[in-house]
Parts: sequence; C-alpha cells; structure tokens
Amino acid sequence: MNQQQAYNTYMRNKILTASPGELTLMLYEGCIRFINIAANGIDENDLQKTHNHILKAEAVISELQSTLNYKYPVANDFNNIYVYVKQRLVEANMNKDKEILEEVARHMRSLRDTWKEVMKRAPSQRA
Repeated sequence: MNQQQAYNTYMRNKILTASPGELTLMLYEGCIRFINIAANGIDENDLQKTHNHILKAEAVISELQSTLNYKYPVANDFNNIYVYVKQRLVEANMNKDKEILEEVARHMRSLRDTWKEVMKRAPSQRA
C-alpha cells in the first residue's frame, strides 16, 4: 500500500468512526482548507484552482446547512450565517477577490472555534 492509499484508508476510517459533532468539526476544517487553497490559487494566478476550491467550500456550506436541526432556534442564526458566507464565496469567485476569501475564512474559523467549545462543554457530542 502506497502513502496515498494509506492516507485515504485512514481518512475513510476517521470519518466512519466520527461522532456527529466530530463530523461537523471536519466540515468546518475542510471548508477553511478549501478557502485557503482558493486564496493560494489567486496568488498563483491559477483561476481554475481558485474556482474549483471555492465550489468545494460552497458544497461544504450546503452540507452544513443540510444538517441544521430547526427544532432549535439557533439553527436559523446558523443558516443566516451560511447564506451570507455562500453569497460572499460567489462574489469572491466572480471577482477572484482574495480579501473576500480572507473574510469568509475568518467567519469559518470563528464558527469552527465556537463548535470546538460546544464539543468541550457537551461530551455527548463526542460519543
């Protein structure tokens, strides 16, 4: 087994054994990673790379939206944030604007850090 296959197996097992809370954290981290790669694409003048990774970040946001549980009022607040972030990603993609990507990355890091705190305070999220 080569390194890439070993990594893919590791990641597949990590996802399959993760709790819902851990999966949400992985989505936040993946979204941030895609936004950072898109920003690097702008620096490298690789418009296709930028476009592709912004689309991946948008897909992650859509997945986060699909997991919202609207029996809790805070779900509406999260959805509003996700809608805003997706709008900004579209703008960043249309204009290949690194500043917008940096803004969106800050929002996503803030959400990720908040989620980490929720997981620390609610051990049932890890089980």
